Amino acid sequence: MFKGVAVSPGVAIGVVHRVESVFGPAEPEYLAAGADPGAEISRFEQAVQRSAEELDKTIEKVATEVGAAEAEIFRSHLTVLQDATLLQQVKQKIRDERLTATSALHEVVQAYAAAFARLEHDHFRERLADIRDVIARIIGHLQEPDRSLPTEPTLSGEYDPSANGTTEPVVLVANEILPSQAMSLGHLPLAGIVTETGGSTSHAAILSRSRGIPAVSGCVGVTSALRNGEVIIVDGREGVVLVRPDAETLAAYRKIQREFVHIKDRLIRNRDEPAASRDGVRVELLANINTLSDAKAAVQVGATGVGLYRTEYLFITHPDVPNEEEQYQAYKAVVETAPNRSVTIRTLDLGGDKTVPYLGHRHEPNPFMGWRSIRLISEHPRLFETQVRAILRAGAHGKVSILFPMITTVDELKRVRQMVDGMKAELAAARVPFGRDVQFGVMIEVPAAAVCIDSILRDVDFISIGSNDLIQYLVAADRDNPKVAHLCDPLGPAILRVLKMILDACSKTGTPVTVCGEMAGQPRCVLVLFGMGLTRFSMSPAFVPTIKALLARVSTAEAERYAHHVLQAKTADEIRQYLNERLRDVSRDFEFLEIH
Repeated sequence: MFKGVAVSPGVAIGVVHRVESVFGPAEPEYLAAGADPGAEISRFEQAVQRSAEELDKTIEKVATEVGAAEAEIFRSHLTVLQDATLLQQVKQKIRDERLTATSALHEVVQAYAAAFARLEHDHFRERLADIRDVIARIIGHLQEPDRSLPTEPTLSGEYDPSANGTTEPVVLVANEILPSQAMSLGHLPLAGIVTETGGSTSHAAILSRSRGIPAVSGCVGVTSALRNGEVIIVDGREGVVLVRPDAETLAAYRKIQREFVHIKDRLIRNRDEPAASRDGVRVELLANINTLSDAKAAVQVGATGVGLYRTEYLFITHPDVPNEEEQYQAYKAVVETAPNRSVTIRTLDLGGDKTVPYLGHRHEPNPFMGWRSIRLISEHPRLFETQVRAILRAGAHGKVSILFPMITTVDELKRVRQMVDGMKAELAAARVPFGRDVQFGVMIEVPAAAVCIDSILRDVDFISIGSNDLIQYLVAADRDNPKVAHLCDPLGPAILRVLKMILDACSKTGTPVTVCGEMAGQPRCVLVLFGMGLTRFSMSPAFVPTIKALLARVSTAEAERYAHHVLQAKTADEIRQYLNERLRDVSRDFEFLEIH
């Protein structure tokens, strides 16, 4: 048994599909008996050639769309492709060890990583990042030779459960899942996800919740302890992972699994009902999305719009850099698909663990508090101006709002507002159709912005509270570090008091406010937020039916009483116990569906 952090509720039973966190399968793949290593080497050389041709086109496009300096990054990638020593090492492993090209590449990059780890210098870290980018590009061509793939690695080596004599679904087990990898998992029939790193707001967690997949993070040592094909139970309510369970344990968990599915199936029937409290107060239940398929899911569950469209995933999964027309078409498609054609589009939130090669590989001691998100605008203004133009153009096709993340000061706010006004003027002068009524908003996720909320509200049409980052910054704890993730508790007294301060300020000015962090999909948190006056929640599509059903059984007066009580409490445990009791009062279904 492994104990970790419960990040997505439910129970999954399946077979292990273990993947290495950076490239490809965790276990080496060998050529089939009788296969010609020379043919595999030829396939590898063709992938290298296609990668070089692709890089030449990328250099030209990045120079046009972002800048000449950024294009130089890809010139350094070309030098890696021309590194005779690296290429020879890969060929040697194919020839002598009969490894597939993908596994040979993987082993070579791991050797480089081990060597560079002994050299304490930023130059070597950057060089390793370049090597990884290039090898990921080659692997992309090895896997799908007829199209370009993202420069970030995908999770490859799809597991075939029938090969192990079982038809159980797949449970993905990995050390970590990068943002770009998370976007490549849509085709896998995943029943659950288990990772060694990450907390309740990691990319693996967000992916799991968006698809309604049970997941547990922070299970240290799990990847090395498991083998592909072993039966595994993932309890996303208790944060427990059980491997090779006996028949009695399997039967017990299958019963819990059936009960969970039964409740969820019953709740989804409310998709066409209006979202309102028991006493008739209307609420908006919006969806957080990354892709067009997520927008379709938002329609299916009865969301009233998209409250957060994370556009950085379009950039992360693009083979180079999306130009204005490519972005416009992507945003337009989402707007035309979204419920009520209502979409809040967030500008690029890159940096930290979400990176693209053309912005370089900076080594920062604390990247989540460093050169990221809106702070990149001074160095890459063209990138942001192009995106704003594309968003404004998409605004001609529906009710679109533009949202800027990571705002810290009023000066930053005024600068981005001037940029938006400037892009509107340019489009008007060029007679390009755009949404003239596109609303302007910012995310409140930096404590400084929360403290100065009164000043922020003077220059915006709306705000969104990014509770994931706001919480980790308030408690000074990395939400993806299992050793301190427990501090990032949304029910902490300090968190709830700061949220109350923000909501009260918005109430005084009549400014629309949405919570778009993971709190919005958690029944306990929703009881409190609604009691504080919040009526706009944006969450993973899978949680919309649950939250709609919960609010329909709670009156405004009851919720206000709950909020008043917890705001007087001194500890998160005291708050959690009280809210668990309130959920049981409403219906045991909601306590059953909540993470424990």
